[in-house]
Amino acid sequence: MRQILLDTETTGLEPREGHRIVEIGAVELVNRSLTGQTFHVYLNPERVMDEEVIRVHGLTNAFLDDKPLFVAVAQSFLDYVRGAELIIHNAAFDLGFINHELAKLDAETGTRYGRIEDHVSGVVDSLKLARRLHPGQRNSLDALCKRYGIDNSHRQLHGALLDSEILADVYLAMTGGQSSLGLESHEAHAQGEGGEVPRPLPASRPRLAVLHASDVELEAHVARMAAIKKAAGGMTVWGD
Repeated sequence: MRQILLDTETTGLEPREGHRIVEIGAVELVNRSLTGQTFHVYLNPERVMDEEVIRVHGLTNAFLDDKPLFVAVAQSFLDYVRGAELIIHNAAFDLGFINHELAKLDAETGTRYGRIEDHVSGVVDSLKLARRLHPGQRNSLDALCKRYGIDNSHRQLHGALLDSEILADVYLAMTGGQSSLGLESHEAHAQGEGGEVPRPLPASRPRLAVLHASDVELEAHVARMAAIKKAAGGMTVWGD
């Protein structure tokens, strides 16, 4: 299962008013583990940003002046996300900007990029998921980090790559979590790197007792799993 956690930074709130993307950041999960394969680019928006916007993400007009245009990165971006499930916090905002950029390219160059939804397997809005799990509560990334005990003290400004990395932590916590997001290989664990060196089991050891669940316990388990699936809005790692 390949998933891409994605975020963008922009010059404003509405692409129909001429606002553009200035940063795209994304990280990859495969089977709920970070692979280290990221996509990150700053973009020249071909317009001047207001100081109010600059204070949000810290990207100045001078910094972005020599950065590539969206047309230069469009194909590599689509190649990166192709076939994956996108996970975006407040997906309508980011999708609106990306699709606006793609439509602009189609009109100007005669290409047929279409919409980003045409290139991926699906889109999950993690904000909608959070609202189902925590109705009536604040569900910003900062609020979710606090709720799930995720350290985001290094997030002084909004940044697309940093926010996508934080979103990976938040999404995994919301959908079941895992013990580590580290990129250690299976070989490292097998050799005891970064932890206790594994010891061989003794040749002779007592038989372990096997306790089978009763019919009542099995029924209770099925009911509990159904309740968890309902609370998660049907988004569980074990599927049906």
